[in-house]
Formats: sequence, structure tokens, C-alpha cells
Amino acid sequence: MTDLTAQIIKAHGGLDRYNEYETATADFHSGGALWGLKGQEAIFDRAAAQVDLRRQHASHYPFREPGLRTSFSAGRVAIETDKGEVRSERLSPRDAFAGHTLNTPWDDLHVAYFAGYAMWTYLTSPFTFASPGFRTAELSPVIENGEEWSRLKVTFPDDVATHSQEQLFYFSSDGLLRRQDYTAEVINAGPAAHYASDYADFGGIMVPTKRRVYPLGEDGVVVRDIELVTIDVENVTFA
Repeated sequence: MTDLTAQIIKAHGGLDRYNEYETATADFHSGGALWGLKGQEAIFDRAAAQVDLRRQHASHYPFREPGLRTSFSAGRVAIETDKGEVRSERLSPRDAFAGHTLNTPWDDLHVAYFAGYAMWTYLTSPFTFASPGFRTAELSPVIENGEEWSRLKVTFPDDVATHSQEQLFYFSSDGLLRRQDYTAEVINAGPAAHYASDYADFGGIMVPTKRRVYPLGEDGVVVRDIELVTIDVENVTFA
């Protein structure tokens, strides 16, 4: 683990505190152009997402209607009732995105997979960077918004579902995440810049309550007049 990795984990609450918990549940709402392009506008106007901190699993609820929830893991995604009855499921769910473009409509299982791995990644980073299989490398800092931001290239393990195996994370002088660059491979629409802000302390863990995702142009310039995804978090419960 690099010195920068240790510094940023400490800034977000530290591994000792994080390891006290088994799950994180976020109450949030999500908007942005992506959902309309996928025929899923307002799908997460108000929802909760629970992620497992010991394995890659996530669930969004209520999903479509009261009593329904998603169940996500890297190898399976499903829509289930609160009693665990399976309404629909898909094995090897990432394969179902083959040939997709930005305008390809999604069904509910596409949504469940994308939202599941995304929220799991967001709620467990940067603590997972210290886990077996993750590799980190410190890059030269950059200046953004008049501040110097440290950069960490993170390579995710092959068995972890996420936007792309390599992602770039930016941290301000206080050690908190400010930006995350990746290419969401399942969308197949090129690179994106994901900004995190408005931090709050939930159970000793620092969590950004505002996230905004913008396209990255071919010249590396952030296209700020297009919000692909917005996430606003109202509360997070670690348990």
C-alpha cells in the first residue's frame, strides 16, 4: 500500500473504524441524462442502496414498486421480493451489455447491475484499495480549481465488477476524494469525470453527499454542460 493510499484511507475514517462495520445503507436520489437515454428516467428519484463491506454485493430498494428490490453480485443480478422470491435474474450479467452504445435502452436487470456495482464502488472506496488484489500507484499531482490534487491510479481485481479495471482518483490536501476518472465500459460512451463534494461524517466515515458525472472530451477537458449522472445522498448508515 502506497503512502498516499494510507493517507487517504485515514482521511476518510481509517481502516479500524471501517472494519467495525458490515454494511452501508445510503438514502439517495439520482438524476442526470443517462437515465432518460436508457429509457429509465426517474428510476431512482428516491431509493436506498445497501452494500456489503466484506464482499461485492448490493441491493437497491424499493425498485419499481414497494416490496421489490435488486440483488447484485459480479456473477448474478436479480429482481426479488422482500421475502427473497426471484422475479427475474441474469447470470453473467456484464455479457448482456455487449454491443451497447450510449442510446441503447436498458431493461431492469441492466439497471440493477450498473447501479449495483456503481454504488458498491462509491461506498467502499477508498477502503477497498487496501484489500488483496487491488493495486495502487501514485501519479504526479495536478492543479484543479486553484488547488493541488494528488492522484492515485487504482487497478481493480479481475473478479470485482466496476466501471473499468483502471481508474484514476484525485484527492485534495485534506486527503478526501474530489474526482474519479473512468470509462464506464457497459455504457460504451467514452471516458467520464466524476466529482465528489459536500462531505459529511456518518458513523466516523467521511462520505460525499453530492456526486456529478460529466463526459471527458478527447482533449481531456471536462464537458460540464452535460450531467450524465447526479447522485445526492441524504443519509448513510453504517452497521
